[in-house]
Amino acid sequence: MIICKSPAEIEKIRSSCRILGELLDILAENIKPGVSTYDLDAFAYDFITKNSAKPAFKGYQVPGLSPFPSTLCTSLNEVIVHGFPSKNVILKEGDIISIDVGAIKDGYYSDAARTYAVGTISPDAQRLMEVTLNALYKGIEAAIPGNRVGDISNAIGTYVASMGYYVADDLTGHGVGRYLHEEPQIPNAGSAGHGPRLQPGMTLAIEPMVNIGTNRVKENGWEFSVADGTLSAHFEHTILITDSQPEILTVAKGERV
Repeated sequence: MIICKSPAEIEKIRSSCRILGELLDILAENIKPGVSTYDLDAFAYDFITKNSAKPAFKGYQVPGLSPFPSTLCTSLNEVIVHGFPSKNVILKEGDIISIDVGAIKDGYYSDAARTYAVGTISPDAQRLMEVTLNALYKGIEAAIPGNRVGDISNAIGTYVASMGYYVADDLTGHGVGRYLHEEPQIPNAGSAGHGPRLQPGMTLAIEPMVNIGTNRVKENGWEFSVADGTLSAHFEHTILITDSQPEILTVAKGERV
């Protein structure tokens, strides 16, 4: 069932989302060669809890896997999503790192992601990040009342393909708000005019995950990587379907790459 939120619920979701927008901006100052992903995770935990919220991912459970151990998903280079922070994973010049994070405030969830450059990166990595961010905004632009979920999927997928890249197989966006993962699923490729109709009050996490070399993924527990070892990037916003244009709830100042 797709949940349309009440005005009071939307305000709570907006408050949760605001924390993530601020966090993702501030994290940019901490991402540099020599920093461990464990340190980034500890910083994010402190930031979220000091804002009277809780990390949404820490302790999250899915069947067959141990609970997710961290505040952040920290996914380097060929890792698409769900990388574990670790004291042993040290950022190096030229890496790209995708950070996915969620928060719970007053019982309501938010979800957002951004890919960052570590120092000076290659032109290929830079272009991949730009295309992935643009794909996110293509999807958001299609998130208007009367359209369908497939219109978001098609906007993302056709743009990514036109740029010579691939959306990662079987990894999707989703509804969010009362729970971390709600209906509908939002694939990053699909047919326009198909799927549930978008209605005001829906809150959605749109999140293209884009690979350079292949759509195929390799799964290792929680972690998903590009099957051929090429780079992947990930950008995500929680948005609100309104009576007119979509509202980005995890709004941030520093996400342009």
